[in-house]
Amino acid sequence: MYTLKKSLGQHFLKDESVSQRIVAALGEGPLDHLLEVGPGGGALTKYLLDLKGVDFKAVELDQEKVDYLLSQYPAIRGKIIHQSVLEMDAPFDVPFTMVGNFPYNISSQILFRVLEWKDQVLVMIGMFQKEVAQRIAAKEGSKTYGILSVLVQTYFKVEYLFEVSEEAFNPPPKVKSAVIRLVPRGDIPNFRSAEDLSKLVKAAFNQRRKMLRNAVRGLFSEKELEDPLFNKRAEQLSVEAFAALTHRMS
Repeated sequence: MYTLKKSLGQHFLKDESVSQRIVAALGEGPLDHLLEVGPGGGALTKYLLDLKGVDFKAVELDQEKVDYLLSQYPAIRGKIIHQSVLEMDAPFDVPFTMVGNFPYNISSQILFRVLEWKDQVLVMIGMFQKEVAQRIAAKEGSKTYGILSVLVQTYFKVEYLFEVSEEAFNPPPKVKSAVIRLVPRGDIPNFRSAEDLSKLVKAAFNQRRKMLRNAVRGLFSEKELEDPLFNKRAEQLSVEAFAALTHRMS
């Protein structure tokens, strides 16, 4: 068999019905090229390998899991990328779909990887810690709305698909999980640059209890800061409002 490595955030899915629901959600979108992130013990992989007409690859950092997958699922030979998803190049030269029960300790970093590949990612279906999934999907006005919400929703429509009990995993994590789907927006809001947007959003939410005027003071002229808009707090601004504000930055 294999060992579980806490250092890699490993909690392996054992509930077959959850795997089947994820695969069913995949079937609702384009599926010519597919990357699975962190196949681990193969709970999802065994279903993904059966998909017809799909160019499938899986990225796995842990050598022990690579060896296990090769021994249990011979069809995966030649399809495993033994590397970290955070360090690898894009797996295909064409648009592709991503799926995975993401290691919780790097799930936010995986999201930023998706943002780097945004021009190629057609769909992403991922399992996250419930709180992280809620943050990604949150709308303005919510206490969970923050940096991840704005930066992801600038480029993707977020669908909160379903929640997963701790008992669906081995070992059971101490938190609930949730599966979300990201689909590229057809109406990306206009902003000055990705760098400006990131700088603005991070400054605004790093002091989220303050009025926007005080949180982002170094990014705008004093004249701009007179606008009543800056009386609001970061969580009150929509994704579109943040994008529009980048054009007014100093």
